[in-house]
Amino acid sequence: MIRDITLGQYIPGKSFIHRLDPRVKIIITFVYIVFIFVASNFEGLLTMSVLILGILLLSGVPLSQYFKSLKAILFVVIFTSVLNLFYGSGNVLWSWGGIQITSGGVANAVFVTIRIISLILFSSVLTFTTSPTELTDALERIMKPLKLLHVKVHEIAMMMTIALRFVPTLLEETDKIMSAQKARGADMESGGLMQRIRALIPILIPLFVSSFRRAYDLAMAMECRCYHGGEGRTKMKVLHATSLDAVAVVVSMVVCAAVVACNLYFPAVLH
Repeated sequence: MIRDITLGQYIPGKSFIHRLDPRVKIIITFVYIVFIFVASNFEGLLTMSVLILGILLLSGVPLSQYFKSLKAILFVVIFTSVLNLFYGSGNVLWSWGGIQITSGGVANAVFVTIRIISLILFSSVLTFTTSPTELTDALERIMKPLKLLHVKVHEIAMMMTIALRFVPTLLEETDKIMSAQKARGADMESGGLMQRIRALIPILIPLFVSSFRRAYDLAMAMECRCYHGGEGRTKMKVLHATSLDAVAVVVSMVVCAAVVACNLYFPAVLH
């Protein structure tokens, strides 16, 4: 399960999505996430899903990587879907005591499942196709107006990117510690809930120690390189929007307009 978590991983490539300006990718990702929830019927949601499928293919990232990101939250998807089965009106398909499943409940479960899967897949595209350095620069540029309010934009962007970058590192460290504990005879997969929680204690302590050590080493390395914030710093790679970014923005606007049109002309699924 630890190895299936792909949050923060970057896969180098030269695809259409890789070459987009990271600022455009971040803004489009935010807009798409909003419109995934704005879509209130299957027509609008399927429009978003078809576009997301096209983006996955254009990204050049193996589909197995995206399936890994879904596998990590499979329990959440199943739990949410089952929960929505019991909400909704329509023809009763199954009943037992005071519990019943209706055609509306099935529609709600399918709708919510597609929504969650689309959300996870599209969010994964951003981290898979954008390096941590590009994310830092893009976030700093996007939040630049906040400097007028004396907000430390560079430091915030740096902290967010470092946190995202070290997620795979900490997951790898967790996997190594778990393997070492199992080699010493630790049993982490049997017993009740409390017994499994107690079995995690030998993992959490060395993980915290390792995390603090990595943070200290990183801070020391930044100080040795005379890092003192973003004032007066130049960029090795200056971000420039191209015609590819214009195409991506136009396509995004068309899809968002289509979702709004679907909301106006088709009935909503969730009530």
